[in-house]
Amino acid sequence: MDLTKENVTLIVFLITATILSTAQTVVTTGLTGIMADFHVPSTTVQWIYSSFLLVLGVMIPTSAFIARRYKIRTILITCLGLFLLGSIISYIAPNIDVLIIGRIIQAIGSGIILPITQIVILRIIPKEQWHKFMGLFGFIIGIAPALAPTIGGYIIDTIGWRMIFLVFIIIAILLIAISFIGVKFELENDATYDLDFISLILCSIGCVGIMFGFSNIAANGLSFVHVILPIVIGVITLALFSHRQFNIEYPLLDLGILKHKFFFYGTLLSAILYFTMCGLNVIMPLFVQNVAGHTATQSGLVLLPATIIMIIFNFLGSMLAYKIGVRKVMIASCLFTIVGYLIMMTYDINSSINYMMLTQIIRAVGAGLGLMPCVTWTISVVSGNLEDATAINTTVRQIIGAIGSAIAVVLMAIFAGGNINNNAISVTAFGETSLVMAILAVVMLVIVLLYVHDNVEVEEV
Repeated sequence: MDLTKENVTLIVFLITATILSTAQTVVTTGLTGIMADFHVPSTTVQWIYSSFLLVLGVMIPTSAFIARRYKIRTILITCLGLFLLGSIISYIAPNIDVLIIGRIIQAIGSGIILPITQIVILRIIPKEQWHKFMGLFGFIIGIAPALAPTIGGYIIDTIGWRMIFLVFIIIAILLIAISFIGVKFELENDATYDLDFISLILCSIGCVGIMFGFSNIAANGLSFVHVILPIVIGVITLALFSHRQFNIEYPLLDLGILKHKFFFYGTLLSAILYFTMCGLNVIMPLFVQNVAGHTATQSGLVLLPATIIMIIFNFLGSMLAYKIGVRKVMIASCLFTIVGYLIMMTYDINSSINYMMLTQIIRAVGAGLGLMPCVTWTISVVSGNLEDATAINTTVRQIIGAIGSAIAVVLMAIFAGGNINNNAISVTAFGETSLVMAILAVVMLVIVLLYVHDNVEVEEV
């Protein structure tokens, strides 16, 4: 790769996205130490992680406006500045409240930079190579958060949890300096495009309400205050937000592109895939520990090879889509996913760690093959509006991820009669939940067969 202005800009954005994406998960192994230092319970300390996810859900929808309104160099340096500020606050935090504030500021920078990086890739790279580079992007932002807890755990055990934020401070300062010196390429922007604050408020309340409500189901059941009320408020405000976008001059998100058939079904397809992925990440540990009676460490080992395989196939799937077309890759993805979930129906109390570990790889191949090719194809069919397409697709996946995790647990609990324990009914409940996931994968296959084609006419919007 020649070090042109475009390529230097792309490299800096990719490095920044990699570093900022690690911030989401790197502190998870330090929660116990933070609880001890600040003398707070687990229900409080988990907000160090949960608040980060909620802010991501709020910031991602704004990326279309930000990319359209501001220069990418300004966006990059601002995001790094926010990340630096959040890291400094977290490093010196005297109590848990200040630490959570620092994490929220970190998340603002991360939430903007991830979708903006996708936009930069799609604007700089020729369209015929989108699959390759989006696959690389998917690989990077997949492997970084996956490895971050391990690296963070080593740093925490060796030096302490504050050192994680000191490392972030040093890296952020270096990246800001590099951005000032090396990032010279700019995309066209419209300095007259105004931000509609009412839309921003409605979108923020809607996204947070839905994600907050669904994420509370596991701990609070169907509590009116913690679950039902936030979800209802979220749905109503998102409905108001959607209505407003069609009736103002400068919408925060151009939802009109959802009227385009292929973009709509592509977004639906990636949402279902993400739903099943996130649901699986919750019910598998529940089965391994609560039903099969294994330890938390063994639970992690069951999913570790599958996670690595999924990240690798995230890249390979995009390369295959570039070579043989996205339709064939997506069909293979659905078939692997269906088989993977059907095999999970064979799990019982006596299933060995090795059996579950090996069979999880089949499902992981399906998930890895499909996600980035689906996202890239979906955005490509409305390539005249990359900013809104990227923001909508990413926001939907973020919200669906929270919903999928909650619904999977609720389904399993309902099938088990309320309690997930080491008994036959819980084994059956897990199998029935896996069957639901397999049925969703069949729905995905139907969508692919009907709507995903390699030579779809691009709609300029």
